[in-house]
Amino acid sequence: MADKLKDPHSLGFLEAAVKISHTSPDIPAEVQMSVREHISRHTRLQRQTTEPTSSTRHTSFKRHLPRQMHVSSVDYGNELPPAAEQPTSIGRIKPELYKQKSVDGDDAKSEAAKSCGKINFSLRYDYETETLIVRILKAFDLPAKDFCGSSDPYVKIYLLPDRKCKQQTRVHRKTLNPTFDENFHFPVPYEELADRKLHLSVFDFDRFSRHDMIGEVILDNLFEASDLSRETSIWKDIQYATSESVDLGEIMFSLCYLPTAGRLTLTVIKCRNLKAMDITGYSDPYVKVSLLCDGRRLKKKKTTIKKNTLNPVYNEAVIFDIPPENMDQVSLLISVMDYDRVGHNEIIGVCRVGINAEGLGRDHWNEMLAYPRKPIAHWHSLVEVKKSFKEWQGRAASFDSESTCPSPKPPPTP
Repeated sequence: MADKLKDPHSLGFLEAAVKISHTSPDIPAEVQMSVREHISRHTRLQRQTTEPTSSTRHTSFKRHLPRQMHVSSVDYGNELPPAAEQPTSIGRIKPELYKQKSVDGDDAKSEAAKSCGKINFSLRYDYETETLIVRILKAFDLPAKDFCGSSDPYVKIYLLPDRKCKQQTRVHRKTLNPTFDENFHFPVPYEELADRKLHLSVFDFDRFSRHDMIGEVILDNLFEASDLSRETSIWKDIQYATSESVDLGEIMFSLCYLPTAGRLTLTVIKCRNLKAMDITGYSDPYVKVSLLCDGRRLKKKKTTIKKNTLNPVYNEAVIFDIPPENMDQVSLLISVMDYDRVGHNEIIGVCRVGINAEGLGRDHWNEMLAYPRKPIAHWHSLVEVKKSFKEWQGRAASFDSESTCPSPKPPPTP
């Protein structure tokens, strides 16, 4: 015991644990020794209780740890040694590790949900017969569509914009990695290949209900891999889709704005590859241009009707008077319509240009403003009518002059 008292480390420890007031009388040595022995025994017991006995108690360890560390402080109110104040790292829960794993798991699930496999095909052009030869080789890692955990896949092949010439492979039963190895011939002149697109739609065959669509692949550039003089193998990811995307066609028009006169001229040049709306396989298209402001139609103008054609040529100008201060408030909606003598005219497709339009519609508008007095022409792809377009169509007839959009008028002449 005397050796313990002579040890400087032991004396420092006990002096930190037991605070003796300098104003109080001296405490007898026997009492000090008994107090020191009691504190040292209690410290060893406390160190044992703060360490978990098994790593399987991770879930309850963190909850019970504060209660175990403050047992002695309730009885004695003394400062604990530095070694006892630092919690042990054994069995400590690290939430960031679990969070990272959960995030990675969610990403893996979302990627698996969007993954529809891959498809392998080849292209070659026969110059003698002027035929594009499409060879569907195989598909890999298709999603399961049946309850048995498999699918009955087959592939439909189109050479857009022609959808009347549709070809398809045989159905392969109960497989997610089918090998087709089938050739399909599409007669097409070589100079037209630059304007054609290859559309592959992968389906799951169902004998008793509608066939489920697995996904699709659209190859916009047939010369992407080679010049088609020799057979070239291509791998493509199958994009998720619930229904076959329909090519509605394209329209070419030019925009020209004269700031001094406050005049906007839209010239409808032509359309190509429009969707057939009649049972004859053709349409009777005309173009309707609407001037919009905050979803309300201010004015509309139409072109003439072209009968029985999917590639009409117009070269007709549509003029709107819009002062420069109102150019940021308006937009143009271009609708390609199919004329019907008996029923209602049907919308083939639409596109929109303006400061708040998307993609090419916004770029075309900004280019027109950047180069005034110069006609700027572009091809625009037609899209289906959105809900927002239908809303302004319903209230366009009841346009009120009290609207926030002022009626565009030409600036006064000096």
